[in-house]
Amino acid sequence: MRYVAAIDQGTTSSRCIVFDAEGQVVAVDQHEHEQIFPQPGW
Repeated sequence: MRYVAAIDQGTTSSRCIVFDAEGQVVAVDQHEHEQIFPQPGW
């Protein structure tokens, strides 16, 4: 069976959704990451 993975790289997290050949969601995972600002207000 073939799958397609879609990756969403956002400002506060990364998400990956895996779809099967019929377009049904097989798996979803999300990982939040720290935001680093060189100076306050950036």
